[in-house]
Amino acid sequence: MNNNKTKKVKALIPTGLGFNCENESAKAFELAGAESRIVDIRDIINGRIDIFDFDVLMFIGGFSFGDDIGSGKAVSNLLRFKKVGDRRFIDLLKEFVIERKRIVLGICNGFQVLIKLGILPGFDRNYEEQNCTLTLNDSGRYEDRWVKLKINEKSPCIATKGMKYLNIPVRHGEGKLICENDKVLNRIMDNNHHIAQYIDHRSDEMTMKYPLNPNGAVNAIAGLCDETGRIFGMMPHPEAYLLFLNNPQWQRIRRERRDNGEEIPVYGEGLKIFKNIVEYLKKNY
Repeated sequence: MNNNKTKKVKALIPTGLGFNCENESAKAFELAGAESRIVDIRDIINGRIDIFDFDVLMFIGGFSFGDDIGSGKAVSNLLRFKKVGDRRFIDLLKEFVIERKRIVLGICNGFQVLIKLGILPGFDRNYEEQNCTLTLNDSGRYEDRWVKLKINEKSPCIATKGMKYLNIPVRHGEGKLICENDKVLNRIMDNNHHIAQYIDHRSDEMTMKYPLNPNGAVNAIAGLCDETGRIFGMMPHPEAYLLFLNNPQWQRIRRERRDNGEEIPVYGEGLKIFKNIVEYLKKNY
């Protein structure tokens, strides 16, 4: 184990093919103390960029292939069958996480890619068998709103350690998580593969009520991780709340905090996700 806290963590952020949250994602890692590099995803799968030169690979949000044929499905098929040299890209991902103990995360469309690849929830480190999917929101429309999440403190996810709640926005049309059957869902819940759930901000209880649960996800699940905690994804956008001023109610919150003699924050709640990733990598590698 390398306890060199001066190590510069390097984050790789693929874009292109409709992914369009690359700048805020790169900024998130930079604010967390890492270096970030934005590249076209085709440069990765064609072997021009080596993922092993990086510590974390982030599949970002956006509208891959215009969401016309299922969010994330076209990209996941590309990653599943494309070879880099004589190896499938998905096999490189397995080595990246299992052998090299690096981090892979997917946000929104990126989460959909990981789900449709079968990487999540990744039971027994089987990263190719899809047993969940993300489908159309129950509302039948695109949802752009802020939600409150309750973090599963029993989850092995390295990015949510020390967190209890998270207020961040969602921006998706296909965010409803469903499982192949009850056996899959029960295993997710029993083994704490769920990292966060949509909750009612008044009761702090998990909710299926719209719009507090913006898509109707089963058991109000907003994100998943594998058993290592080093592969994870979520539909809400932590990279969209890096600064306190990103909150649409920042003036009201600032006024209330001043009235109560509380400190006015500089950074947004979403930044903690990225700080946890960077701190984990610095401590362990």
